[in-house]
Amino acid sequence: MTLPAPTRTLGGLTVSALGLGCMGMSQSYGTADRTESLATVHRALDLGVTFLDTSDVYGNGHNEELVGEAIAGRRDQVQLATKFSISRDDRGRMRIDGRPENVRACAEASLRRLGVDVIDLYYQHRVDAKVPIEDTVGAMAELVQQGKVRHLGLSEASAASIRRAVAVHPIAALQSEWSLWTRDLEGEVLGVAREHGIGIVPFSPLGRGFLTGAITSPDDFGDDDFRKNQPRFQGEAFQANLRLVDAVRSMAAEKGVTAGQLALAWVMAQGEDVVPIPGTKRRSYLEENAGAVAVELTADDLARLDAIAPPGAAEGSRYPDSGYAYGDSPERSA
Repeated sequence: MTLPAPTRTLGGLTVSALGLGCMGMSQSYGTADRTESLATVHRALDLGVTFLDTSDVYGNGHNEELVGEAIAGRRDQVQLATKFSISRDDRGRMRIDGRPENVRACAEASLRRLGVDVIDLYYQHRVDAKVPIEDTVGAMAELVQQGKVRHLGLSEASAASIRRAVAVHPIAALQSEWSLWTRDLEGEVLGVAREHGIGIVPFSPLGRGFLTGAITSPDDFGDDDFRKNQPRFQGEAFQANLRLVDAVRSMAAEKGVTAGQLALAWVMAQGEDVVPIPGTKRRSYLEENAGAVAVELTADDLARLDAIAPPGAAEGSRYPDSGYAYGDSPERSA
């Protein structure tokens, strides 16, 4: 039985107040166990964590198939989000494709892999620097008109891209990284999104697991863990960032919660239009994360966390390629 749980609204879409990122069940964070992954999704639904996030690029389609299998027979309990526009070639190099014909082809493939008739929230995963966003969102809007998609989203889009997108069709949600150690979103993008009634879906709200305090050395990562190559997890930056985590852990202990729960509670306290999607592939971590919904932070708590982790506090960039985030598309030719 699914437990009643608090909800929030992204644009016109009502979702659970906390979501579940499913990427790690198929890639990036070491080997995943299929049986445990399926059990984690089922447990999420039982706990009222019903907003599930995937993408066609996660495991090259594997993650959508896994999520589709997990929600079979329980589709009416789920708010289902997936994404398109990123693919990888045979050498692992990333390609971004926002052409209208690719929008349509990707949506059909996602529907098939997920085993559903409609996607609740369909994101452009990254903005295509070669295709006007009006063309991409126009094709996405056609999917809404056809009943294949209910709401549209953008991920890691710039303020300018958001303004241009909403002129074509309402955007329900913006998915971007946001946590105590990644606060870039607050500079300009957050205000523009809110100006247009767009909900915020923070990914990596636990700093890719770092803010839980479970990672104490670069040696904690396996060879197939992508964090080994991220600037924030290397050398002097790693050691500097550990100090930030230690301060979060200390405050969490005072409050009788885990460091991860405190970090998630901070994100959720940034507004009723904020729905973080911490990713996990294990029931134990899911259950810990779900407990964050009940953590109450006072104004003094929030001020203390702001002092611990002000914008720019983390050492090192988010990605080796700084152009991966807050993308712009070209203007339409006259």
